[in-house]
Amino acid sequence: MQEPEEKKIALELLETEQAYVNRLHLLDQIFYTELMKEAKNGKTVPEEVVKMIFSNISSIYQFHAKFFLPELQKRMEDWSCNPRIGDVIQKLAPFLKMYGEYIKNFNKAVELINVWSEKSPPFQELIADIQKRKVCANLTLQHHMLEPVQRIPRYELLLKDYVQKLPPKSPDRDDAEKALEMIFMVAKYSNASIAEMERLQNLWAVYQRLGLEDDIVDPSNELIKEGPIQKISIRNNSTSEKYLFLFNNMLLYCVPKVIQVGAEFQVHLRIDVDGMKVRELNDTQFPHTFLVSGKQRTLELQAR
Repeated sequence: MQEPEEKKIALELLETEQAYVNRLHLLDQIFYTELMKEAKNGKTVPEEVVKMIFSNISSIYQFHAKFFLPELQKRMEDWSCNPRIGDVIQKLAPFLKMYGEYIKNFNKAVELINVWSEKSPPFQELIADIQKRKVCANLTLQHHMLEPVQRIPRYELLLKDYVQKLPPKSPDRDDAEKALEMIFMVAKYSNASIAEMERLQNLWAVYQRLGLEDDIVDPSNELIKEGPIQKISIRNNSTSEKYLFLFNNMLLYCVPKVIQVGAEFQVHLRIDVDGMKVRELNDTQFPHTFLVSGKQRTLELQAR
């Protein structure tokens, strides 16, 4: 007898979950525990750093090892009389929201590992020592840490496949479809977390280039476009290099700094988008020119 397709996928889910729990065990019970022990002895890095690197990995590990994997194993043992996994995955889905915190923290965690590996040779040596063990399979800590980031998309793919292969009258159809919808929402939630994190990181990088001026730094701002521009001086018929940052609420007219210590630009003028007007000019001497006028003043600019 050939196994039905949906059972093969359910078994694949179980096998990958077992391997995943082993990976989580390695991260939480070996890397985190041993690095924390050394941090407490004051030998490697501050305890806070270790906590920041591993975020909420302990909660994720406990959930999968103590709840989801045993439930899945039990279900697969009873498959012949109860062929379904949709209801188990529905129980899993809400808990996957805790991945949001881990995913948001991931880039920062990798950065901390790199920074502290340079700062603290004992920290680097301990990581290298653990990585040499058989359980690590010649892979780095960073590689293992990527696994939870990739797990939710994996659930989504397996479950999509499972739903497609289910016979139309399967007793698991309703539950499996509902579970897929829930997993899809969680994946969307974690993707939104990543997008928001990246937006804030990019925004912060722009603020640093502008010298962190108080009245400009605001986390709700959105950078729309930036780039070099020529300022036209009508008085002496010449142009000079300037730089524009267009946000959702303001246009910053900046001058590149000659000596780039700290900030890269100096903000010369801020024009509020509210009430700002832009008008194209037909100037034969200076093509691609336009006027930007705000409440404060008007600028004649030339694009490339």
